Amino acid sequence: MSAAEQDPTIGASRSLIDGDWEWPVHGLRHPPADRTSGWYVWTGDLSHADDFFQPWHTSHLVERVPQLASLLDLPPGSRFLIAPDHLDTWKDPSLLDV
Repeated sequence: MSAAEQDPTIGASRSLIDGDWEWPVHGLRHPPADRTSGWYVWTGDLSHADDFFQPWHTSHLVERVPQLASLLDLPPGSRFLIAPDHLDTWKDPSLLDV
């Protein structure tokens, strides 16, 4: 298996990629497809703009926010909200219908 196959792509907000972000961090997971994990992770207000989420390797996200490492093991249909001294995870079956 190549390194790219072992490091799936997520959709990340530009704020996370650029390193200009503040807590909390939100995440939701659709079923994986192709070489993507199904995760979409963002900070700030969620936008429906076509360019809000950018492809990013999971390893880069975990380097930027190590607290997310174990959360990215949650199954499809999961959501999370994390901030210092706060963690919430829940199931959202609507994420499976994409």
